[in-house]
Amino acid sequence: QVQLVESGGGLVQAGGSLRLSCVVSGITFSIHDMGWYRQAPGNQRELVARITTSGRSTNYADSVKGRFTISRDNAKNTMYLSMNSLKPDDTAVYYCNRASSTAAPFGSWGQGTQVTVSS
Repeated sequence: QVQLVESGGGLVQAGGSLRLSCVVSGITFSIHDMGWYRQAPGNQRELVARITTSGRSTNYADSVKGRFTISRDNAKNTMYLSMNSLKPDDTAVYYCNRASSTAAPFGSWGQGTQVTVSS
């Protein structure tokens, strides 16, 4: 069974930076396109960044483009999200999961990591 463990969140002032990590176990990590999702209070969960199996191709939501960078290390079964120029609107719980055009996210989600950006 897949296990997704997110970490690296915290409280940061607007304009600051954070780096999130996601350690994946229970699956062959390298064969799955992966992504970072976030959910703010009262909002639906949204996909903010996606990376293909090799890491060569990435996609971002318009709201984070130019500020966030997604990456992965298949040898470590780990994915990262570097977040710069953070804004209060980035405040949310961040989750990692599969982000494939041909398969739904894994049914099991991690606990997420809270990112809070103060103004």
